[in-house]
Amino acid sequence: MTYINQGKISYLEKKARVLRRYIVRMIGEAGSGHPGGSLSAADIISVLYFDLLNIDPSNPFDPQRDRFVLSKGHGAPVLYAALAERGFFPVENLWTLRKLDSPLQGHPDMTKVPGVEMSTGSLGQGLSAANGMALAARVQDLGYRVYVMIGDGETEEGQIWEAAMTSSHYSLDNLTGFLDHNGLQIDGPVDQVMSPLPISEKWRAFGWEVIEVDGHNIEEIWKACQKAYTIKGKPTMIVCKTIKGKGVSFMEDKVEWHGSAPSKEQVEQALEELEEEVI
Repeated sequence: MTYINQGKISYLEKKARVLRRYIVRMIGEAGSGHPGGSLSAADIISVLYFDLLNIDPSNPFDPQRDRFVLSKGHGAPVLYAALAERGFFPVENLWTLRKLDSPLQGHPDMTKVPGVEMSTGSLGQGLSAANGMALAARVQDLGYRVYVMIGDGETEEGQIWEAAMTSSHYSLDNLTGFLDHNGLQIDGPVDQVMSPLPISEKWRAFGWEVIEVDGHNIEEIWKACQKAYTIKGKPTMIVCKTIKGKGVSFMEDKVEWHGSAPSKEQVEQALEELEEEVI
């Protein structure tokens, strides 16, 4: 199926706005966190968690469930927001982010948060874990798919490319990656810190199918995932061109919002900008 109707697009856009509102509020409540890369990933996460992933909050350990690994673990707020909105835990728990005794740590912990498939935070490691999950599906003759999200700054890590070779070598066509290509990392533009460019060409050279999309266009993201289902014999990387801080005017494309929390006044402004449209 390669067609998505406008009703579903509008629904997923609305969910992305909800996720962004949660992200801003929870990081504001915590007084610390990473809003920029969480906001840039919200549309991708919306497509996955509210349409494509085969998951069930009432049965989070179903052997047949799809797996999602957030390799860029500092983007945990967007994952927590999606899990809460899907019903894995109460939305009210989001406001405990980064607080003492809260399971919602600054990076996701699979032993404490239902729906988190892999504890991540040390950049570069998530793709290796996703490879193992995809191989396990083959060995155990299970039909689930594995998805992994990495950051463009994260691709400066050598382990990413070792894992990329592994994915290709084992022909992991049940593995789909998302590269959140917002162009910024904690120290500045990725092409100035340690350039991974040209990104798409590198993934192709490592044996991956590559699809380039606007990472804020629901239809393009959805269709890319559908195409990935048809690719046989190799993994697929969906390179998503995104804007760091997307949806909040004063955060968009600003490196200083990689890991800074908004003030109370800034939270209020951001929530006004992200107010749900009347449809």
